Amino acid sequence: MITNFKTVNRRLEEIPRPEPGCWINVVDPTEEELAWLLQEFPFTEAYLYDPLDIDEKARAERDEDILFTLIKIPHFQGKKDEAPFITIPLGVIMNNDYLITITKEDNIIVQEFENNRVKNLNTSKHYRFLLLILLKTATKFLMHLREINKTVDHIEDDLQMSMRNQDIFELLKYQKVLIYYTTALKSNELMMARLNRLQLIRTYEEDEELFQDVVTEFQQAIEMTNIANNILLQMTSAYASIINNNMNKVIKTLTLITIVLYVPTLIASFYGMNVPLPGSTSPNSFLMIIGVSLTVCLGILMIFMRRRWF
Repeated sequence: MITNFKTVNRRLEEIPRPEPGCWINVVDPTEEELAWLLQEFPFTEAYLYDPLDIDEKARAERDEDILFTLIKIPHFQGKKDEAPFITIPLGVIMNNDYLITITKEDNIIVQEFENNRVKNLNTSKHYRFLLLILLKTATKFLMHLREINKTVDHIEDDLQMSMRNQDIFELLKYQKVLIYYTTALKSNELMMARLNRLQLIRTYEEDEELFQDVVTEFQQAIEMTNIANNILLQMTSAYASIINNNMNKVIKTLTLITIVLYVPTLIASFYGMNVPLPGSTSPNSFLMIIGVSLTVCLGILMIFMRRRWF
């Protein structure tokens, strides 16, 4: 799907056809739409297809008057049995006349631009538009990390009460998310360094301040991700050990019960044989057997407790 937008009276409005100074948003394009874009705009075919590859890394390239930037953005997929958050590529192609964003999935970052939720947005100022996309990306990373930390805290509370394997699996899913985020943020950091060397998006003083804000937000996101990942790794390892220890306690308890119950079973089996046995003719033989069985069982329990096997 291809949608065209342009800033009119400080508001973003949809326009029917592309024109100079507009923003062209491309989401999950068809082959016909890709062919039309290649025909209308003179840029490399890879600039269109690379953002559609979910495994593509972030980078920045300059080809004559065209600047191509590929950003790894956070994306909430909401699948129950998979990692709730992933990262997807967002391509930004621009020159002096137009700006094109292209992505495989409709995402919250592009939606906020479309819904006029971004301040100081002007489609004719392409470099500032790119900086605003980067700033919004860093902000969403931080927001998702805070949500992940809250969710992990809830899972930790549940683990203290239940110690279910399902809770461990939930922690592993969020650990997978943090690995995605760590890789994406490092890739974005290299891309930002490349943009800094190109010296294209820092032409004006306001853009210079905005660029510094973007760098600061990305650094904070990287630090938060590293801290959260380390905490989650230690937490997962600790709770896995606790669950394993609890399982050992259960096995020890069951083993003790089996041994204790085996003794009266053995004695009763002897006296169940049809042969003469000591005390078998006594009227108190049943009480004798019960007494001996209880005495032996208590003796076994005392031995286990003294040796701290239980």
